[in-house]
Amino acid sequence: MTASPGIPRARIVPPGRTRDSVTTPPPHPRRDGAAVDHALWAQVTRYARCADSGLDPDQWFPVSVDPTRGRQEAAAAIAVCRSCLVRGECLVLSLRQWDLGQHGVWGGLVTADRARLRRALTAAHSVRGGMAAAGGGVPGGISRVLGRLAKGGEVP
Repeated sequence: MTASPGIPRARIVPPGRTRDSVTTPPPHPRRDGAAVDHALWAQVTRYARCADSGLDPDQWFPVSVDPTRGRQEAAAAIAVCRSCLVRGECLVLSLRQWDLGQHGVWGGLVTADRARLRRALTAAHSVRGGMAAAGGGVPGGISRVLGRLAKGGEVP
C-alpha cells in the first residue's frame, strides 16, 4: 500500500526486529539535557541511512530559500530520509542543536520547514508549558509531524 503514488507507506517495526536486514534501534530512554543529546547522536550516527546513501553531499543542502523549490532540489535526500529508522531522532537533534541543524536536510525536512516547525513547537511549549521542543525524548509533536508527512501532508 502506498501513501502517495510511488512513495511506500512506512512500516512500524518493534525494536530489536529487522526491517530490510537492518536492526531497528531501541527506543531511547527519557533523559534531560546533554545526556539526551549524546544518546540521540549515538543513535543517529549508528542507524542513519544518509551516511551510506551514496548521494553527493550537495544534494543534502538545497540552495533555494523557498520551501517548495528547496524540497524539489533535495528530493533525493528527502527520499533517503523517508526510509530512515532514526528520522524522528534526527529531526529532534536538528531542532535542539539549531546552530548545526539550521542548514541542509534533517529528518526529511528542508531548512524552511524545520524553522516553521521549530517556531510552532516553541509556541506550543510556551503556551502549554509541558511539550518540550527542546526537552527529553522525542516529543509527541515530532511524531505527529512525521505521521502527517508520511501521508503527504505539510509541516504545520
